[in-house]
Amino acid sequence: MKHFRRYLVAGLLVWVPLGVTLLLLKLLADILSGFVILPPAYRPENLLGVSIPYLDVVLTLIIALVVLLITGLVAANILGRQLVAVWELMLDKIPLVRTIYSAAKKFAEVLFADTGQSFKKVLLIQYPRKGVYSLCFQTATTLQEVQARTAEDVICVFVPTTPNPTSGFILMVPRAEIIELDMDVESAIKMIVSLGVVVPPWSGKAAADSLAPSGPAP
Repeated sequence: MKHFRRYLVAGLLVWVPLGVTLLLLKLLADILSGFVILPPAYRPENLLGVSIPYLDVVLTLIIALVVLLITGLVAANILGRQLVAVWELMLDKIPLVRTIYSAAKKFAEVLFADTGQSFKKVLLIQYPRKGVYSLCFQTATTLQEVQARTAEDVICVFVPTTPNPTSGFILMVPRAEIIELDMDVESAIKMIVSLGVVVPPWSGKAAADSLAPSGPAP
């Protein structure tokens, strides 16, 4: 029974992640199927006479990618930046839309922009109490008013929740109480989503073992 349980668990560890991945991909494909922008006359089944599963989704993804590239090409030049500025000025006049658009734009800039230090470092802090450590991401280091009023050199960090790393808390933590980790952001997110099961390897483990205090001599 011991070997049977070990083989059963090993099989589950292979098929469960694969099944979850396929399920999420199918869910994404089904969602995209409802947003197909191809006219009925140009659908693959009408052109080819054969229905190919999810071919319309693939074509929609390709068209969406082309639209994004063209939009980025236009927005990157001077004329495009002026058009975007006018568009954002118009949206800024609408009360509810202004709030949602501004928050979404700032969040997208944090995630996709190459500049700045937001979400570029994985940190370790003692939270929610001393002696208990939590993973977090650095979001800002220039906090003039907070630093002036607290008389501390503080850093703004984002502490994600598990298993959904898109929600969490922002904390202002003194720099002296922060431990900067070697792991990258992607590895940290995998660890958070997996409930701590997927722990990224660390090349500095041998050095840490050599610094660890040795036990009493026999």
